[in-house]
Amino acid sequence: MIQISGQTYQWGDPIVIAALIAAAVVFLILVLLIMAVRAAGRSAQMAAPLSQQMQILGSHVQQLGAGQEQLRGGLQMVSDTQANAQTQLIQTMEARLASVQQQMQDRLADNAMKSARSLTDMQERMSMSLHGSSKQTTASLTLLQERLAVIDKAQDNITKLSGDVLGLQDILSNKQTRGAFGEIQLTDIVTKALPSDSYSLQATLSNGKRADCLIHLPNPPGPIVIDSKFPLEAYEALRNAKTDYALKDAVAKMKVSVKAHIKAISEKYIVEGETADGALMFLPSEAVYAELHSNFPELIREGFAARVWIVSPTTCMATLNTMRAILKDARMREQAGAIRKELGLLHGDVERLVTRVGNLDRHFGQARKDVDEILISSEKTAKRAGRLHNFDFEELAKDTGEPSVVPLTAPDLK
Repeated sequence: MIQISGQTYQWGDPIVIAALIAAAVVFLILVLLIMAVRAAGRSAQMAAPLSQQMQILGSHVQQLGAGQEQLRGGLQMVSDTQANAQTQLIQTMEARLASVQQQMQDRLADNAMKSARSLTDMQERMSMSLHGSSKQTTASLTLLQERLAVIDKAQDNITKLSGDVLGLQDILSNKQTRGAFGEIQLTDIVTKALPSDSYSLQATLSNGKRADCLIHLPNPPGPIVIDSKFPLEAYEALRNAKTDYALKDAVAKMKVSVKAHIKAISEKYIVEGETADGALMFLPSEAVYAELHSNFPELIREGFAARVWIVSPTTCMATLNTMRAILKDARMREQAGAIRKELGLLHGDVERLVTRVGNLDRHFGQARKDVDEILISSEKTAKRAGRLHNFDFEELAKDTGEPSVVPLTAPDLK
């Protein structure tokens, strides 16, 4: 480092390098000058050229001094410029630092405000969430209470149903109540399937026997009886049989019970000339009906032979629907005369309608003809009006038979 006039320069600075080169040149010139003075004393013949060279060298030295002076001024100017630049740079840095500091303060203030707002919003959301959670908890508890109430009610229904099942078992264990159960089920099916005037419940026949239901079918086949039977003891013995002996005994009981029911219905409820040539035995249990058809086909055939048809609740409904179709067909036959009379009246009405439509068509034809004539007259009128508008008097004269030229009189100028 070199300090000149209070300024510090580095050895690598171009100004310092130029100054060092100039000093080296000056030192070299001085060395040459000393050598030239020594050589002047040795050789007098070279004094004149040496003097000239000295003069030239003096002028160069003067030029070098002027250049050194200019270099010094340039160094001073560079030093001043650098000092000014440093001052401006310091001022700029201070201004920028102040601006950055202000921006930092503003940002910190904004961040503080945003943080305060975010904290407030978070508190509000947490408050709303807590409020919503409390509401949901209350709603969940309410719903839980409602479900518990439903469960309690279902438990009560189950308890009641258990009591009903026990009651049903008590009913089915007694023959009289079991018969009443079958009659009630038969009554429910019949009332749903047939019109009220097409059957009689607990009807008494001419032989004094009372049937559970009598369907008033037309002849043929005639009124048909439906009687309810329920061989529950034999069926339960069959289901509960654990040994071969118990199974054979239960099968025998089932056959005896069903045959007895078939015989009773055939003898009591098939009356020649009063009822149909057959009757229905209603089993109020689908399980018993399926057991008979699966394992006792001979009983079904024996019922066919005795003209007693065994039905379950499902097949009874299908049979009653067929009977309803028969009743509907019979009633339609009864009303055939009235229907034929109404058809005759309808035919007369249709003939009168055809006649009136023909008259109306003739009126429309006459009106259409009158309209066509009116259209022809209107077209002629329109053409004549157009000719008058265009002063085509010659064409008008041809149409009317008048002279073809219409004389024009000269205007009277007097």
